[in-house]
Amino acid sequence: MPTRTSRTAWNGTLEKGSGQVELSSSGAATFDVSFPKRAAENADGTTSPEELIAAAHSACYAMQLSAVIAEAGGTPQSLDVTAEVSLGPDTPGFKLTGIKLTVRAEVDGLDADGFAKAAQSAKETCPVSKALTGVDITLDAALES
Repeated sequence: MPTRTSRTAWNGTLEKGSGQVELSSSGAATFDVSFPKRAAENADGTTSPEELIAAAHSACYAMQLSAVIAEAGGTPQSLDVTAEVSLGPDTPGFKLTGIKLTVRAEVDGLDADGFAKAAQSAKETCPVSKALTGVDITLDAALES
């Protein structure tokens, strides 16, 4: 499997500095980052490590869930996955305080119980979930008709 790369160029102090995160492997995008906007309610066009982790987690979980559903004999028609990553104080500094995964799905061939088992299994086996074992990860999974 390949290794993926991202690069950040940062200038200045934590409080007054800013930077840009480049998705180097894909060349898909470059995003502005700054600590004041990271800590603010309104991101105002900048991203944060937490948002990037949320993006990675929601994408990884969706892929893993589609695989687990297929292994269980189902066929995923659509998966809508949201990851909410929270940042809070720590001594020293800050830490991720929690991740909430929410998935709403349309799946053929699995009942609600089978889907719930698949969703939980995917949470436990998703590579990003495994990497984030030091953070409390909750799951809200439901089928939609």
